Amino acid sequence: MDDFFLPGELRTPERLRAPGGNVHYERFLTDALPGLKSGKAFAYPRFDCGAMALRGERDVPASSLYIVEGAYSCHPALGEYMTLRVFSDITPEEQQRRILARNGKAGLDQFNARWIPMEERYFSYYAVREKADLILPAQAQPGCR
Repeated sequence: MDDFFLPGELRTPERLRAPGGNVHYERFLTDALPGLKSGKAFAYPRFDCGAMALRGERDVPASSLYIVEGAYSCHPALGEYMTLRVFSDITPEEQQRRILARNGKAGLDQFNARWIPMEERYFSYYAVREKADLILPAQAQPGCR
């Protein structure tokens, strides 16, 4: 779902206050979901968080099975497109360790101040964990980033 991050021009205070409002679910519905449903090869524009713009494409091969990964892949605006909903939990300590390793101290501070509270509000508001068909329990996974 990182490829469907909300672009700057759509980041209104109202949109960002909405649970899960920081994902561009409208573009997922038009650019990815039809291809996923078809099972045929397709491509969609990728969002580049560094440039804060669409850059390049993600090629998706033909398949009878796709995995859509990301916290916001269960947003109700996307409809009931999934065969199986899996919620992969993580301990707060492991989450902090991974974000620090990936984004550094400044990135961790930003995640703690903005992104984690938004994600937790989304999880709670839409009962994402509770609606999962399978929950992978929280545990540290050394070497997995």
